[in-house]
Amino acid sequence: MIRTALPCEAAAVAALHQRARSTYYPDGLPDDGIDWTARWAEAIERPDTHVRCAVRDAALAGIASFRTPEGAPAETVKLFQFHVDPDRWRSGVGTALHTACVEEWRADGRRTAVLDVHVDNHRAQAFYARQGWIPDPEQPLAQGDHHLGLRFSVRGE
Repeated sequence: MIRTALPCEAAAVAALHQRARSTYYPDGLPDDGIDWTARWAEAIERPDTHVRCAVRDAALAGIASFRTPEGAPAETVKLFQFHVDPDRWRSGVGTALHTACVEEWRADGRRTAVLDVHVDNHRAQAFYARQGWIPDPEQPLAQGDHHLGLRFSVRGE
């Protein structure tokens, strides 16, 4: 089941986020000083942000967060966070969550989706490529960048 995240789930969402992120940092998850529970609570309650949860067997299995980025055209959406619990990788959760996001973007009249993926997260990059994401020509990777910009044609153009 894919549904909207509830404010009371911010801690569970943050924990899943951190479990997923820790898998692509070879030296462990860096201490970024961010209170991720507070950050997710803010995102869940923010009126212009959509936070979707994939639930399987009554447990949170994946999360996605998206909105129009500041200064971008209304037909553009940015996927800010997309994480699947590592225990659920390769089980179809990510594909189902991505499909639900794309369906919502299409229903909302979006044309283009963008995201940033960590350069060391090769598993996520392969997942996005299978879904049809391509390197964003408007965000070329510069030396020293830690994130690769990707672009997706929501309308399949």
